[in-house]
Amino acid sequence: MKIKSASLDPVTVQILRNRIGSLTDEMHYHFFRSGYSTIVRESRDFSCVILDPKGRILVAPPMFFHSTAYKYLVQRIYQIYGIAGLQDGDVFISNHPYEGNLPHVPDMGVVMPIFQDRVLVGFSGSIAHKADLGGTIPGSTWGQATEIFQEGILYPPIRYYRSGMLNLDIERLIYANSRFPETTLGDLHGQVAAIDIGRQRLQNICEEHSSKTVLECMDAMVAAAATEFRIALGKLPEGRAEAESFLDSDGVNYSKAIRIHVSIMISNGKVIFDFSNSDLQGRGPVNIRRGLLEACCFQVLIGMMDPDLRYSDAAFDTVHIKTRTGTVVDPESPAPCSSYMKTCMTVIDMLIEAFGKFVPQRAAAYSGGSGGGLTINWTGKGRVPRGNQYEIFGSAYGGSASQDGTSGTTVHLSNIYITPIEIVETEFPCLVTRFELIAGSGGDGRFRGGLSVRRNYKLLESATIIFRGDRAQRPPKGLAGGKPGRASRFLINPNSSDEQEMPITTTVDLEAGASISIEAAGGGGYGNPMDRTRTNRRRDLEQKYV
Repeated sequence: MKIKSASLDPVTVQILRNRIGSLTDEMHYHFFRSGYSTIVRESRDFSCVILDPKGRILVAPPMFFHSTAYKYLVQRIYQIYGIAGLQDGDVFISNHPYEGNLPHVPDMGVVMPIFQDRVLVGFSGSIAHKADLGGTIPGSTWGQATEIFQEGILYPPIRYYRSGMLNLDIERLIYANSRFPETTLGDLHGQVAAIDIGRQRLQNICEEHSSKTVLECMDAMVAAAATEFRIALGKLPEGRAEAESFLDSDGVNYSKAIRIHVSIMISNGKVIFDFSNSDLQGRGPVNIRRGLLEACCFQVLIGMMDPDLRYSDAAFDTVHIKTRTGTVVDPESPAPCSSYMKTCMTVIDMLIEAFGKFVPQRAAAYSGGSGGGLTINWTGKGRVPRGNQYEIFGSAYGGSASQDGTSGTTVHLSNIYITPIEIVETEFPCLVTRFELIAGSGGDGRFRGGLSVRRNYKLLESATIIFRGDRAQRPPKGLAGGKPGRASRFLINPNSSDEQEMPITTTVDLEAGASISIEAAGGGGYGNPMDRTRTNRRRDLEQKYV
């Protein structure tokens, strides 16, 4: 039975918002449970969303940095096919950072238009990391890539299903260009199934409330979130702040740091982020596309102003982001993008530093960053793994104006889980010999930086190791007199006569019996160390934090 209403009331809007939030949770759950690769079923490197007909996000997913990419993907689909070219049962895919604004080549975006009584009422979508989409090295995440074509086969927005019918030619193309096609396609099929759940559930909501009411509620949700941003920005003091930070390198030229700079201006209830003075795009894959830069800015705005704020694509009338084309934060094709996360982390820490001028009670020192991404391509013949081994590591938060930094966690945008030891040792020919917090890795301060993590592996077969890290040459900054966190390290054969410290972004072939150690950077300290209380000092010693 349809609920008829003469006018749209706030209660109905909130009910439908909660319904949409619940159905996206359901999409997430089913995709997680159907995952083939560990990056999906253990690390949960994916998102599922419902979008309005304009491609605007309604409820942001836990993987927040995907939120800002969807509208660009939908807009490009409209440009290519037109709204009249969309049909019920269509599915479009893309992994293209420039054509579809996806974060990097291994991330496959999948969107499905949703029709009710021949009216387009929205899109169901998902973005998920794939085990391998071709390119120079297994896993399609080469830290030394110099052009995007080395990172994998590029799929611009293309129709994968037409009116519910699979395009087998596209599936054959994906299969032929992946080193692990069963795992890659298994996860892609799971994405399609998950977004189809979203389609069915939204159609059910339209049946219950009418398409007209649902569309009106979608507009109201987006507008309400934008209004929340305007109100929150209006409470901030006006003024200007700036900050700069550096990446160790672009992964190719180890001797040259990459500078990122921001100027923030708040005036008349609006904020302008200006990144124009950042360095030119890197030759290596540290470049980030527009959607990711937007995600960084909104992550900081929400965290610094009010964690209960809801992201809205309509907030861009009050939030303006300026860049200079050809820079590391606004690259031109074919600049590679696979190591985007360490750049995002650097941008966010820098933004928090600058924004602390406006909200000093929420100021914080630099985090340990992404912790790095590890790909192990097993080359031995004794055991065939289910695809390559891909893991993403956390680090630690920096101390803040009110508390110590959290230890051993993913930070800022990522919200990813580390793969459990039991899964690693069951599915891949290696042993995890150490997994621990690193005592003393947090920067000293009135509020100490969080401790980072160490994870060691012993290889039981030969393998190619691909590691992409940061903050080895430039450790996380302390603020307000706090000390920097401990720098990151990547070691081969640690604690042996053959120990070798490698560049933090590296590719190396190792034989069975070799060991590696990944040590993430610790969080920076906040405030003068002399102001740390005796109680906290005693607790640090008791818990062996120092």
